[in-house]
Amino acid sequence: MLVNNITLIHRLNQSPSLSHIPKFLKNQFQFQVKSMSSSSSTIQEPSNYEFLKQTTYHPPSWASKLDPLPSKKFNLGHFPTPVHKWNLPNLPKDTEIWLKRDDLSGMQLSGNKVRKLEFLLADAVAQGADCIVTIGGIQSNHCRATAVAAKYLNLDCFLILRTSKLLVEKDPGLTGNLLVERLVGAHIDLVSKEEYSRIGSVALTDILKEKLIKEGRKPYVIPVGGSNSLGTWGYIEAIREIEHQSQNGTIKTSFDDIISACGSGGTVAGLSIATWLSELKAKVTAYCVCDDPDYFYDYVQGLLDGLAAGVQSRDIVKIENAKGVGYAMSTSEELKFVKEVAESTGVILDPVYSGKAAYGMMKDMAQNPAKWEGRKILFIHTGGLLGLYDKNEEMASLVGGWRRMELDESIPRKEGVGKMF
Repeated sequence: MLVNNITLIHRLNQSPSLSHIPKFLKNQFQFQVKSMSSSSSTIQEPSNYEFLKQTTYHPPSWASKLDPLPSKKFNLGHFPTPVHKWNLPNLPKDTEIWLKRDDLSGMQLSGNKVRKLEFLLADAVAQGADCIVTIGGIQSNHCRATAVAAKYLNLDCFLILRTSKLLVEKDPGLTGNLLVERLVGAHIDLVSKEEYSRIGSVALTDILKEKLIKEGRKPYVIPVGGSNSLGTWGYIEAIREIEHQSQNGTIKTSFDDIISACGSGGTVAGLSIATWLSELKAKVTAYCVCDDPDYFYDYVQGLLDGLAAGVQSRDIVKIENAKGVGYAMSTSEELKFVKEVAESTGVILDPVYSGKAAYGMMKDMAQNPAKWEGRKILFIHTGGLLGLYDKNEEMASLVGGWRRMELDESIPRKEGVGKMF
């Protein structure tokens, strides 16, 4: 790749046919190539990117001692995702927040789960799977992304979705993520929260896996949220992406903090180990939206041990509780916060993950402003927009902005003047 880049620079500088290109564009291209060649990490050029293509994976040099190393991945997301300044109101003095827009990693496949699935589905195909089994809540973003990605790769998808015992015998409907899952033909099995609690996600997926094997299928099981040691590579790769964006001038600051929601542990494990190994050296804070910090310290530790990382989770990530009244349950204050952020910045947070994480962060800033003064923060927006549709009734009292247009009787009217499209 470097040889090709050098050749392009030579052509830009020497070829008469390209003499019309402004000098500043040549300089900008040279700067980007130098940044890429000087980096210890190999970055795939956008021109070589082919959607849905399986590629050989080369880990960042700083992560090369982790074990095992993945060898393949699928191109499923639209990367790199943008980073921009996030002008939230009422920040402590000289505090800056930047937003990493992983909610823009695609539409059907939007959010943080796409990064994990790039590695997990490559492993599924390598093992000869003909279908995918995974599990999550009734509005699971992970299950929706898995269902879509599986179909892209001509794999059937079987979803186990957790719901209330009052609804487990009823049609789950077509709201939010469910609409996408059912459109792409995912097979859905419903379990009650009580059954889920007593049996556990691992046993439930194993039961379905064995059933499919008896039917002659070759299932590949992906855990809750895609959060295992292999899935962790999705956000190891994301840190390399952020490094590259810093090197090519997309990001014009260095960060003191990286902040993200934590729902199943894999994203936070990848962010924390990669930040610790790389040159970013930011403090990683995760706001957990279910269970509690002790659970996630232990779970992340298991993922790190699965990569032979040789580091304690408590030494590389701070986990704060942002569960509130419960997983996927929102208080009126939290929903009001989501509405105010959208209205003031144009950024729509989901109420289950990034909404709660940002709410927890801003609440801490209000209570402890001196702790945050002057800090440069990168907040990872992990997506989940479709889950917001499940909150329609709860959001109704918070949104307005409509009225019947006032039209005076003196305004001329004539049938057929306005074309109806």
